[in-house]
Amino acid sequence: MIDGFKIGHFTNEQSGTGATVVISDGGAVGGVDVRGCAPGTRETDLLKGCKAVERVNAVCLCGGSAFGLEACDGVVQYLAEQKKGFFTGTHFVPIVCGAVIYDLDYKDFGYSSKQDGYDACLNASEQIKVGSVGAGTGATVGKLFGMQNCCKGGVGYYETKLGDLQVGAVVVTNSFGDIIDTTKQGQIVAGAKQNGKFVNTSQFILNNAVNNLPKGKNTTIGCVLTNAKITREQANKLAELAQNGLALSISPVHTMLDGDTMFALSSTKVEADFNILSLAVVEVVRKAVLSAVEK
Repeated sequence: MIDGFKIGHFTNEQSGTGATVVISDGGAVGGVDVRGCAPGTRETDLLKGCKAVERVNAVCLCGGSAFGLEACDGVVQYLAEQKKGFFTGTHFVPIVCGAVIYDLDYKDFGYSSKQDGYDACLNASEQIKVGSVGAGTGATVGKLFGMQNCCKGGVGYYETKLGDLQVGAVVVTNSFGDIIDTTKQGQIVAGAKQNGKFVNTSQFILNNAVNNLPKGKNTTIGCVLTNAKITREQANKLAELAQNGLALSISPVHTMLDGDTMFALSSTKVEADFNILSLAVVEVVRKAVLSAVEK
């Protein structure tokens, strides 16, 4: 795990949803990039330039569409009890950003609750589980032909170290598009199927002039983590670059049917070349997406 961060899940198997929280013990410089056209988010404006608060205490990734943003309140409660947050002079106000995926159809209208967010904080550690856990419990990918012909998505994680520089990414992969591996000539590793075989979603739409696509039941969300010394403006640039990692692993991506949102957090411990950091971010996001669907 990247120094200064912990990640925790709460998995609700019965409802087919959950929450995943990234906690920064000392507060982190944060940024965000919302690229998808159907997002569900919390406190994203706070991360942009010229805002009073520069440090983020946590990012909560939630299942349950707009209903699931309730999980962020549980993270706020947990951090307030720990006296973490922006100190106003009288109270600590935890700064918790969040985003949701649409997984309401995975089972019977399940969404992450305030208690789910709180419990995810209690489970936070320097070890992270991947797959159908936390916010990835109800995640699916490749939904061109509906839920009955898609593949399971989930939470993915990947990190790398370049000397003292640490870069990682946690991604909840719940895309309309297919998951592809560019190191294997664009091989589809999870996605839409017909007669039990993968169909290249992008090519199928173009070749058949499909114009009646299923309504948005998707969205990939995630968070890049690093220990590099960066500014808030650079954190926002990293979040923007993180979307390139999605573009290299999901096809199509950033559609009107997705609310793709990527956060970036840094504990600002280590001097680093920003160009090297930028390259690493794209690669860890790409590999995190793949790890979410690997069996």
